[in-house]
Amino acid sequence: MSTERTWAEPYKIKMVEPVFMTTEAHRKKAIEEAGYNTFLLKSADVYIDLLTDSGTSAMSDRQWAGLMMGDEAYAGSRNYYNLVETIQKYYSYKHVVPTHQGRAAEHILSQILINEGDYLPGNMYFTTTKLHQELAGGKFVDIIVDEAHDPDNLYKFKGDVNLEKLEALINKVGANKIPYVSIATTVNMAGGQPISLNNLKAIRKLTNKHGIKIIHDMTRVAENAFMIQQNEEGYENKSTAEIVYEICSLTDGATMSAKKDAMVNIGGFLAINDPEIYVKAQNMVVVYEGLHTYGGMAGRDMEALAIGIKESVQDEHIKARVGQVFYLGAKLLKLGIPIVKPVGTHGIFINAKKFLSHVQQSNFPAQTLAAEIYVDSGVRAMERGVVSAGRNKETGEHNYPKLELVRLTIPRRVYTQAHMDVIAESVQRVYERRDSIKGMKLIYEPEYLRFFQAKFEKL
Repeated sequence: MSTERTWAEPYKIKMVEPVFMTTEAHRKKAIEEAGYNTFLLKSADVYIDLLTDSGTSAMSDRQWAGLMMGDEAYAGSRNYYNLVETIQKYYSYKHVVPTHQGRAAEHILSQILINEGDYLPGNMYFTTTKLHQELAGGKFVDIIVDEAHDPDNLYKFKGDVNLEKLEALINKVGANKIPYVSIATTVNMAGGQPISLNNLKAIRKLTNKHGIKIIHDMTRVAENAFMIQQNEEGYENKSTAEIVYEICSLTDGATMSAKKDAMVNIGGFLAINDPEIYVKAQNMVVVYEGLHTYGGMAGRDMEALAIGIKESVQDEHIKARVGQVFYLGAKLLKLGIPIVKPVGTHGIFINAKKFLSHVQQSNFPAQTLAAEIYVDSGVRAMERGVVSAGRNKETGEHNYPKLELVRLTIPRRVYTQAHMDVIAESVQRVYERRDSIKGMKLIYEPEYLRFFQAKFEKL
């Protein structure tokens, strides 16, 4: 008799939001009007929304109660001080500047630390992070392990840094041209892949030797901690909260989009240990966001964020959150769907290169596949490939990443396992008719972050 028992989500549903399936004809018209860009669809036309896990999670009853405790004083809100204490307790960082979301923290940090001609090594790029680094005059350098660029490689910590690549860059350009190493937990563009603590400790040792800071993109740090707990020797008996604290303590500061792990609909912060950088950030946040004790957030949202941080590191919560992603991944693998392996933490990433192997990357297979899944079922996914990679700054040509992916991003505490079944069935239906699917051409793109607003036409 098996000792494995079925697990269930560690919560019960208290309130529901009705969603409706539209007709295929309606969806075809909607995606055409949206220029075949799922970002430009109206929410009302979407059945199951997997566009992102950012700001789309369900808050708990404690978080909703926290909203009623908002101190909306312009200066010195008690919710700000509660948030700072919570971040110090769970994340270790000494100083906190709240922002309206993560990219605002990236902007402030980049403007303070980066000079023209600097190099920013990191474990794979993220769209907004890389753009802010470039706008400040820096150049991103990918130092992630080679395994991360192979969707079929089963290495468990694809978020790891290749230390030889990092050391080679330091020796080539000099430590004074590297203001910090950018470390993401987990790595979104690689498929939600974690970094190991042993690797982070080695990065810390190397950067200490050269006097280089580590800045932590900690949007999904609790999910990364869970993967360490499950897969890294020596951490199987550590709690998620303990591992999260250790990860943060190995870095000098962090940018946080609290709309992911911490399960609020808006909010973020810049956390830093250096008091001089903190003072500069306080000055800048007043210009771009709001006073340093609210920084673009309402008091009630800071309170919900503080509660969300505590909930995000609870073992039962994170097990169920990542477990739902694993459930969908297992179903798709059983159906023979090509996805990034191992399954990551916040979504399933379909390998569009293999799914639509007859579509050239210049004809945007991932963008095409996301649109096809929407037409089939009303499930909204998003592209993570050549469109997201943008253009080469010098040549103006498309950047062609090795990974051409469609992300099925799972919001936290929102959908049931039955929704996962519907998603899997839809992907299977599209896969069965994949040979009839043609690519697309780009007809409009904005100057920055084109994946948000670009428009396409079918070939």
